[in-house]
Amino acid sequence: MKSLFFVLLLVGTLTSCTTMVPRKYVPPPITNETFDDPAKLVSIPLPVIASSPNEGVTLGALGAFLLHNAKDEVSTLTAAQVNYNNNFGATFSLYSAFFPSPQTNWEFNLSKSTNVNQDYEFKIRDKRLMDEKLEFFVFPYIFTDGSARFFGFQSDSRSENETNYADEEFGLTVMVGYDITEHLQIQFGERIRKVNVGRGAIDALPFIRDRYNDLMVPGINGFTAHAQKLALIYSTLDSRDMPTEGIYLKASIESSLKALGSSCDYRHYEAEAKGYLPLDEARYITVGRLVYNQTLGNRVPFLERSILGGENSLRGYGRNRFIDSSYFLLNLEERIRLFRWSVFNVNTDWELAPFIDLGAVMESLDDISTRNFEFNPGIGFRAVVRPNIVGRVDIGFGNDGPAVFVGLGYPF
Repeated sequence: MKSLFFVLLLVGTLTSCTTMVPRKYVPPPITNETFDDPAKLVSIPLPVIASSPNEGVTLGALGAFLLHNAKDEVSTLTAAQVNYNNNFGATFSLYSAFFPSPQTNWEFNLSKSTNVNQDYEFKIRDKRLMDEKLEFFVFPYIFTDGSARFFGFQSDSRSENETNYADEEFGLTVMVGYDITEHLQIQFGERIRKVNVGRGAIDALPFIRDRYNDLMVPGINGFTAHAQKLALIYSTLDSRDMPTEGIYLKASIESSLKALGSSCDYRHYEAEAKGYLPLDEARYITVGRLVYNQTLGNRVPFLERSILGGENSLRGYGRNRFIDSSYFLLNLEERIRLFRWSVFNVNTDWELAPFIDLGAVMESLDDISTRNFEFNPGIGFRAVVRPNIVGRVDIGFGNDGPAVFVGLGYPF
């Protein structure tokens, strides 16, 4: 199997190209009136070298296909990928993202491994209704993550208590937002989540139910969440996906009721603030985020509590490393554009992003203390194809050792 990947990498490296494709062969939504006819298509073969604390090392190859509109912006991205991981075997996946307009985007991901893992999801966002005042978001998904970990609750959960399980989920998230003013939006959301806990793919670790039971860890036998959310957002950001300046403030409350199908009654409260400060014509962008989250209720399922760890919170740890009833999180990073370079005829900004993540879980904000906090310094490397696509590698350092995350999109 590994020799196959080397062949794929060699063939891909030798066959990268740019072609012009008549629009009749790439009909809507792949192209629209914003594209030239013929449209510019760039094919990019790339090696896949990824590592994360939960999943381990992944090697493989992908072929990325980027369609450019008349402004020479990437408006459609499709990537076919074949990977190998010692825990999951071979994984075959297809990812596509369509950006037909600044107000609309669609994404889907189809992925299946030979051992445990799978991921099928679809996202659609549309803000063309009511003179672009009404925003609509839908996200159905089915996935199984055989690398999921549980260490126990609270900030002092120990690495020697690490267990493994398969997080098997299907669900649906729907959100509707309305712009009250130019910068103020109110959102209403509905979320359904069904979780089963199965045996994972990490044989070297004990299965979660061999060490814990439902009295110790609510939700360990599976659970259902049906929650309604209300949020108020104030934003002066210059871009939704790739902001370079402005502030973003969000306050939300979410309620999950047993009467509506949830496993128990509980509530989530969250306050978030983000700021972007550009210097030297946005060559340097100082970015900060501050979040407080609290979960109130009795016997709240462990995956519905306040959680830190992973590529978008504490980047020195794997996903879901710390779990409790509330958390406090501070992220700071400096996004530095090193140079602009055209790779395979795609104009790309190459960024360096040193960062600091500081976070803690606790029973409540009254219990916060310096010993709760995890300090994660790190460095990020970003390839930015404006106005829609960011590829990133983030390396964070925590007490469990270094963590490496590879993915799409900014962390915040």
